[in-house]
Amino acid sequence: MAQFLSIHADNPQERLIKQAVEIIKKGGVAIYPTDSCYALGCHLGDKAAMERILAIRKMDLKHHFTLMCADLSELGTYAKVDNSQFRQLKAATPGSYTFILQATKEVPNRTLHPKRKTIGLRVPDNKIALALLRELGEPMLSCTLILPEDDEALTDPYEIRDRLGHSVDVIIDGGWCGTELTSVIDMTDGVELVRQGKGDIALFGL
Repeated sequence: MAQFLSIHADNPQERLIKQAVEIIKKGGVAIYPTDSCYALGCHLGDKAAMERILAIRKMDLKHHFTLMCADLSELGTYAKVDNSQFRQLKAATPGSYTFILQATKEVPNRTLHPKRKTIGLRVPDNKIALALLRELGEPMLSCTLILPEDDEALTDPYEIRDRLGHSVDVIIDGGWCGTELTSVIDMTDGVELVRQGKGDIALFGL
């Protein structure tokens, strides 16, 4: 059964953040809150944990995973961006956006879009998520917690525990965080709106 950690949304308890990160580092699958929905996440380099997330979501390897980052300092390691793109990203992060970017060789092939070699990248505006990512010290491979039989993301931590307590290793109760998905912006060739969601697309002139 998954560890169920109730973490304060505004002042995340360091002890509980460390406990969650230890589980992730050991190959665990986590459910954690973001600024748009709850997300499934695991260690970037852990193939087995990634496959468990795919099984929970009933998705194949064509699914676009997202690298959840604490800030843009990791951007140059995992994505190729020019100065103009960096300025746009800086103005919009942290926030409810997922950016599709050209990936570098540091990103494991299995996590990339198979044809385009792109990766989704996101810096969430959520104190629990940011505390987890800072403690982890690297991006977390993530996707939205929408189960195949559902139309919307799960948002009640206790329902999440009832339905997924035996499928994941740690569930972080950060309260209700909504069901609105992120805005997805493709920046691989100009700026293109893929999905309008919670993030204000006016920042990108869209």
